[in-house]
Amino acid sequence: MGQGKAMQFKSHMDLALKEAQAAADRGEVPVGAVLVAPNGDIAAQAGNRTRELNDPTAHAEILVIRAACDALGAERLPDYDLYVTLEPCAMCAAAIAATRIRRVYYGASDPKSGGVAQGACVFDHPQSHHSPEVYEGLAEEDCAKMLKDFFAARR
Repeated sequence: MGQGKAMQFKSHMDLALKEAQAAADRGEVPVGAVLVAPNGDIAAQAGNRTRELNDPTAHAEILVIRAACDALGAERLPDYDLYVTLEPCAMCAAAIAATRIRRVYYGASDPKSGGVAQGACVFDHPQSHHSPEVYEGLAEEDCAKMLKDFFAARR
């Protein structure tokens, strides 16, 4: 912000959806994430790479957190915002809390494996180090459709 002007909100879910589609094209579960720096620049973007990297922790959220922390030389990302196409799982939610990310915006809810509003509700747990602001339902239909189409094609 500067000169008394409020920053205009800009969703980066469109870029997260592109990362999710790229993940699907690689045969990965189509989840994409974008991490936005305090100045509005894209700090990192990624899609799932668990199969490609043979790494069960290579979720999109973890990959963007790792990339941004590495670039900054820091283990915390206060004032950063995360956009992700699917509600983060408990593992990713714990990493988000540990890095002190300011806001999380996600598209589709995940009743089976979600860790924010479903299941573990990591940010509400007394042992959570940090609870970011959470906004759900951004581009929810597009995010959910991509996941449904991906899994339907594999059945």
